[in-house]
Amino acid sequence: MAKASATKKAPKVKKVKAEKGDVVQKLRIRVQAYEYKVLDLSVKQIIDTAIRYDAKVLGPIPLPTEIKKYTVNRAAFVYKNSREQFEIRIHKRLIDILNPSPKIIESLTNLSLPSGVNIDVKIM
Repeated sequence: MAKASATKKAPKVKKVKAEKGDVVQKLRIRVQAYEYKVLDLSVKQIIDTAIRYDAKVLGPIPLPTEIKKYTVNRAAFVYKNSREQFEIRIHKRLIDILNPSPKIIESLTNLSLPSGVNIDVKIM
């Protein structure tokens, strides 16, 4: 009997190759939020806007969630061993838009996204 392979193959990612002389310009968008549902809705809104203007979109690529943990004393003086722990999770996504036109950049700047969503845009 042949054994089934237990390891899964990673999905193939298409690499974008430019012909000689073509310059591939990227618009790299990093989106951060405390709530993942709000983050996913805003990422979907960004991608829909880019696709509406016939842009090639890579992503959304989920980046590692940043977890900040805080430990606080419950009482002020007497009960030293009684403590509470809190954490803040920052969820992140990455979107690349290849060869963005000025219309795409203008429409992305006019987007109204929900509060609590932080966006960093870089042109590479």
